[in-house]
Amino acid sequence: MTMITRIDPFRELANLFENFAEGTPTGKAQLMAGTFVPPVDVYEDEHKLVLKLEIPGVNDEDLDIRIENNLLVVKGERKFEKEEKEENFHRIERRYGSFERSFRLPNTINGDSAEANYDKGILSVTLVKRPEAKPKQIKVGAGNGQKTLQG
Repeated sequence: MTMITRIDPFRELANLFENFAEGTPTGKAQLMAGTFVPPVDVYEDEHKLVLKLEIPGVNDEDLDIRIENNLLVVKGERKFEKEEKEENFHRIERRYGSFERSFRLPNTINGDSAEANYDKGILSVTLVKRPEAKPKQIKVGAGNGQKTLQG
């Protein structure tokens, strides 16, 4: 049996605009309901791994950075600062509230040597890599003689 589904192109267009508007809160209810997820850049070189989170307006005392079981967790809060006078907001697009970002770290990272620096709204977390273990050479006895494998 074939089902016929009626499509309303105007409803689809309305849904598209509603979904688009969700990313731009315009009132106090949306301000409180919005989730603040700071963007992050991650890069590495042969000695370290660096994460840079963009968190302008967050006080350094409102940050909590931890490493547990090779998981780096950055928590914080960007507070909405309201002045005493009554303001009439026409649009509020900046996100406020608590945030948490987690990053699984590779086994090559030495978590004990982590450093964090917060400057001009950018949190930099630097993680030093452990010295790489040299490859082991294993001798394998096969039949008549021994062969050496490197790995």
